[in-house]
Amino acid sequence: MSSSNEYDRFLQLRPLNVRNALPGSRCALVSVRDIAAVAIEKQAIVMAANIRNPLSAFGIMRAAKKADSFVILELAKSEAGYTGVTFENLPWYAMQFSSLIGDGVVYALHMDHYAIKSEADRDMAVIKVPKAISMGWTSVAVDASHSPDSENLIYTRDLAMHIPPYIGLEAEVGEIRGAGVLTTVQEAEYFVGGLNSWGIFPDYLAISNGSKHGTYDSSKGEGEGIDLRRTGQIAAAIAPYGCVIAQHGISGTPLDKVGHFREYGINKGNVGTLWQNILFGLEMDPVSGNAIIENGSYVKRSDRGVPEGLWNDIVDWADSQGWERNSGNYKKVNLPFHSRIMSLEERYRSRILDETEKWALRFFEAFGSAGTGSEVIRRIADRGDWNSAPLRGITADRKLFSSSSAPDAGSERTDSGEDFSD
Repeated sequence: MSSSNEYDRFLQLRPLNVRNALPGSRCALVSVRDIAAVAIEKQAIVMAANIRNPLSAFGIMRAAKKADSFVILELAKSEAGYTGVTFENLPWYAMQFSSLIGDGVVYALHMDHYAIKSEADRDMAVIKVPKAISMGWTSVAVDASHSPDSENLIYTRDLAMHIPPYIGLEAEVGEIRGAGVLTTVQEAEYFVGGLNSWGIFPDYLAISNGSKHGTYDSSKGEGEGIDLRRTGQIAAAIAPYGCVIAQHGISGTPLDKVGHFREYGINKGNVGTLWQNILFGLEMDPVSGNAIIENGSYVKRSDRGVPEGLWNDIVDWADSQGWERNSGNYKKVNLPFHSRIMSLEERYRSRILDETEKWALRFFEAFGSAGTGSEVIRRIADRGDWNSAPLRGITADRKLFSSSSAPDAGSERTDSGEDFSD
């Protein structure tokens, strides 16, 4: 753990937007740029947890404090619309939770899957993303993967140029759709190289490598299908640009497989649906955290998560929306039931927090991230400057990354109409 003198020195070197947004706070909110650098140095993976309810953030931060692990709290653009967590309130929640556990837990706030599917989306994003950064967000994932490769490159470039260089950056090529849908090495090289040619230096690249967001329904033959061989090939191709892999859709992946991710260039691991399973108190596979589905329904545990009476009301409400009882749309119950969940009796809150903490500690162990929190503080204190902009330069020739040279140039792109952005 860091000494008190070192921590006090570190507090004066936090990102400028953090100090302006949260005056008086002693929280260790840092840029993902510094977390990413330490993760590579220590051959660790930073867990990025999607927060659909504030209780998840509290349990995860408790675990990070115990393990002295860095952690990323993230919220997808779409999640901000169907949960009680927003880009406005998560910085405040996290600061309060940090204070309740005595501060010192090293975390970043990451705007996950900030989707851009049109010029109108881009134009709105260049207003809203800088506003969120002014409220304390320290990383952004620009997601224009829905578009052809050349459009993805330009949309990502346009928004990235409105993000300060000391703020963490993630980009995505190849929509994350599930098993058998794989980003190619050529797409990744074109995309990251093209960004470099414009002076854009992402820390992370999200790819489609066989994972999906949400629950794998084993009753329908679904299973985790992350292709680590392709992942390693892409990681090697983008390494010269100082970029590593962000693995999305980890919920439902056996922890023993997760433990090998670091061997394939993965240094950021997104875990989202698991925390919702814990909140609701669903029966889960003890190895992977995947929600169990029986007879077409999620299975509620009476001794876990929200009380059964509240769960029954949730199911009734979901039924009224016409959803199947194993539907991924259950993520959308977070907003209408937010107030009731946040006002639960202490015994229910405690069991949610305890199980969240337990699972987070398991992931920190699998990711090899114990002790990394102090390393981030030490890195920043030793640098003696709040600015974490990367020491990288333009090495790619912009002329080589035109629309005609895109890997999918001339091919017909089909739109499934589905939203894969969270």
